[in-house]
Amino acid sequence: MRYPLEFVGAVIFCAVFRILPLDWASALCGFIVRHVGPHMGVSWVARYNMMKVFPEKTPAEIDALVVKMWDNMGRTFGEYPHLRALTLDYEKRIEIRNPERLREFAEDGKPGIVFSGHIGNWEMSSVSSRVADLAYHRIYRFANNPLVEWLFVYFRGKIKGDLLPKGKAGMRRIVQRMNEGGHLALLVDQKMNDGISVPFFGFEAMTTPALARLALKYDCPLLPMRSERLKGAHFRLTAEEFLSFEKTGNMKADSRALMMKVNGVLERWIREAPEQWLWVHKRWPDSNMGAMRLCKDKKLWKKGIKPPELFKESQEGRIKA
Repeated sequence: MRYPLEFVGAVIFCAVFRILPLDWASALCGFIVRHVGPHMGVSWVARYNMMKVFPEKTPAEIDALVVKMWDNMGRTFGEYPHLRALTLDYEKRIEIRNPERLREFAEDGKPGIVFSGHIGNWEMSSVSSRVADLAYHRIYRFANNPLVEWLFVYFRGKIKGDLLPKGKAGMRRIVQRMNEGGHLALLVDQKMNDGISVPFFGFEAMTTPALARLALKYDCPLLPMRSERLKGAHFRLTAEEFLSFEKTGNMKADSRALMMKVNGVLERWIREAPEQWLWVHKRWPDSNMGAMRLCKDKKLWKKGIKPPELFKESQEGRIKA
C-alpha cells in the first residue's frame, strides 16, 4: 500500500505548489524545509561532512550553512511542479553564460558528455540543452516508487532526449546513444560503492568512473555545466571550458586521473557556494559512522565546541599535498 499512498501525497503536494506562483512556491517550501530539516538526524551527516571539508569553521558557522542548505533543497522541491514551465520559458529566469560553447558542443559532429552536481537547483542544468536545441540523454537513478517516478518523468518531459537508468541496466542504451553521436548528461557527485577511489576535498571517496570511461572510449568533449541559484527562483548556468584529458592506453589510470579533474571542478563550485550543495550525501566512507557518533555529542556541539576525538577522526584521512 505504500507506493499508492506516496503517489497520492506527491500528487497533492504538486497540485498545491503548482497552483501557487513560482516565487511563492519556492519561498514557502524553502521556509518549511529550512525550519524542519536542521532537526532531522540526517543533518548530522551534513555537519560531519562540512567539518571534514571546512575544519576552520565553527559549529555555529556550520549550523548556519546547514540551514541554508535545507532552504535551497526546499526551494528545489517547491520548484518541481513548475519545471515544465521553467523549461519552456527559461529565458525569464535562467541566465546562461557562454552559450557559444553549447552550440559548439552541439555542432562538432561528435558524441559528448555534459556533467554537473547536486548544486543549486540541479534540474536546471538540463535546461541548457534548449540553447542549442540539443537532446540530452540523462543518466540518473530512478525513484524506488514507479508511480512517483512517473511524476518525475512528466516534469522533465520538455527536455529532449531519453531518461536512462544508472548502472548495468542502462549501459546498453548509453553505448547505443554514444555510437549514434548523442550527448549524455549526468550528475557525478554522489557516492558509488562499486566505483573507484578518487580524492574529493582531500579524502578518498568512491566515485563513479562511467563518465571517464565513456569519454576515453569515444574521445569526446566533456562540458562542465555549473548550476547556481541566484536570488529566489532565479538561476545561472555556466558552460565552462571543455575539460581536457590524456590517453596513455592504461584505462584504469587514465580514468582515475580524469575523475580527479572532474572532482576538482566540483570542489571549486562547492567551495564558492557551499550552502547550495547537497551535503546529506554519505560521500565519504566514514560519513554515516561519524554522524551517528556526533549525535551523542549534541550538547558539546551546541556549546560551540567540536568533539575533539571526532574532529581528529574527520581529518586523519586527508591526503597530504
